Amino acid sequence: MAIATTNPVTGEVLERFDELTPEELEDKLARAAAAAASYRLTSVEERAGWLQHAAERLEKEIESVSRMITAEMGKTFRAAEEEVVKCVRGLRFYAAEAPALLRDLDSDAGRVGAKQTFVTYQPIGVVLAVMPWNLPLWQAMRFAAPALTAGNVGLLKHASNVPQCALYLEELFRDAGFPDDVFQTLLISSGRVEQVLRDPRVAAATLTGSEPAGRSVATIAGNEIKKVVLELGGSDPFIVMPSTNLERATDVAVKARCLNNGQSCINGKRFFVHQDIADAFIEMFVAKMGALVVGDPMDEGTDVGPLATESGRRDVESYVDDAVAKGATVLLGGERPEGPGWFYPPTVLTGITPEMRMYHEEVFGPVAQVWTVASLEEALREANGHPYGLGSNLWSEDEAEHELFVRDVQSGMAFINGNTTSYPEIPFGGVKRSGYGRELSDLGMREFMNAKTVWIGQDV
Repeated sequence: MAIATTNPVTGEVLERFDELTPEELEDKLARAAAAAASYRLTSVEERAGWLQHAAERLEKEIESVSRMITAEMGKTFRAAEEEVVKCVRGLRFYAAEAPALLRDLDSDAGRVGAKQTFVTYQPIGVVLAVMPWNLPLWQAMRFAAPALTAGNVGLLKHASNVPQCALYLEELFRDAGFPDDVFQTLLISSGRVEQVLRDPRVAAATLTGSEPAGRSVATIAGNEIKKVVLELGGSDPFIVMPSTNLERATDVAVKARCLNNGQSCINGKRFFVHQDIADAFIEMFVAKMGALVVGDPMDEGTDVGPLATESGRRDVESYVDDAVAKGATVLLGGERPEGPGWFYPPTVLTGITPEMRMYHEEVFGPVAQVWTVASLEEALREANGHPYGLGSNLWSEDEAEHELFVRDVQSGMAFINGNTTSYPEIPFGGVKRSGYGRELSDLGMREFMNAKTVWIGQDV
C-alpha cells in the first residue's frame, strides 16, 4: 500500500510520502537506542512537564488537527474534535498522575528476612507501536502517553493512509520539549515491521489491528522473546433487557453502532434484545438509524461520513451480501449509494445464522445485527459464542442481572447502562481473540516496565 493521504469523500490522493530507505530506517533505530539510554535517567517530574506542554499545544490546535484527521480517514469533524480532546485529556492524566503511578511498592520485609524490600518500576527501552487508522491520534496516544511517562522511547509505525497524523505526533512531542528521538514516526510498509521488531535494539511492541496482523507480530515477538500487547478488534454484544429505558437504550445503540462511521473495535455490533421488548426496540432502532444523515464529514449536519478506504467498503459489502444470500433480512440499508467516495449507509439485519461470515467475524462499518432472546442467559450464551471478547454492554435496571452479566460475559470490559468507551484512567483490552495485555491506566503503563524486585539485607 502506498503511503498517502487519500480523501475518502472523493477518492482523490491529496499527498504522497516517501517510504524510509534502509539507511534512513537504520539511522532512526540507532537514534532511538541512543535516546533510550539517556531518557531513562530523566525524572518523572521532567516527563510530566513535557506531557503537560504537549497537552497545551494540542489543545490550541484542535481545529486544524481535527481537519487533518477528517481529511485522512473520513470521520465527521465533530467526531475528530472529540478524539483530539480525548488525547488532551490523556496527556493531562499522565502528567498529573505520573509520580503516584510510578511510585515504588513496599512489601513486608520481615517476612523475607530483609531490612527492606520493594518493587521499583523501570522502563524497558525502545517500544514499537503498530497502529491503525480508525482513531489515528487516540490509538497512538494511548500508547505514547503512558510509554513516555514510564521513560520508554517510542517508534510509531502508523497505518499507511494516515501519514500526516503520524508525522504530527512526532512533531508534537518534539516541540513539547521531549529530548530528541524519544518519539519517532517510521514511514514504512507493513512488510518491514518484522525487521524492526527483530532488531535487538527494540525491546517490545504493541499492536492494534486485525487478527492476522496480531498473529504475525505475536509469532515474531515470541520467537525473539519480546513482550507484546495486542488489541485485535471485537464484535461487541449490546444486550437490552425489559427493565431498561428503551428510549435511552436505542439512542445509545445507534451511537454505539455508528460512532466513527461504524469503524471502531468497541462499537456495539451484535444487539441481543429480550423478546418482551424486541418489537418496540427494533422499530425505534431502525427509525433512528434511518434518520442518520450520511454525507460530507465536514458538514455540521452529517452523522455518518464515508468509510476510510475503498477496500474497507468492499469488505463491508461482502459481509452483507453473504448474509443476505444465506437468508438474513435487511430492515434498513444494505446497498451502497451512487456517486463518488466510500460511503455505506447505516444498515440493520436480522436472521443472522452460523453459516454467515458476520456471525463469526467483525464487520467494520455501520452494520448492526439484531437477535431476539428469551433471557439474559440466552443472550450471554450467544454473546460468548463469538471468538472475540473486547467490550460488552448491558442495558438493565435489575441489579441481579448486573451481577450475572459482570460474572459471565467473556470480555475484557463490561459496561452497564452506558456506551462502551475508553478512558485514560481505566484499563483497556480484551480476551480470547481480541488479544491480551492492557492499555491505559497504571496497568497499561506497567506493561512496558520492568517490575524489579529489590531486597536489602539486615545490617551486619
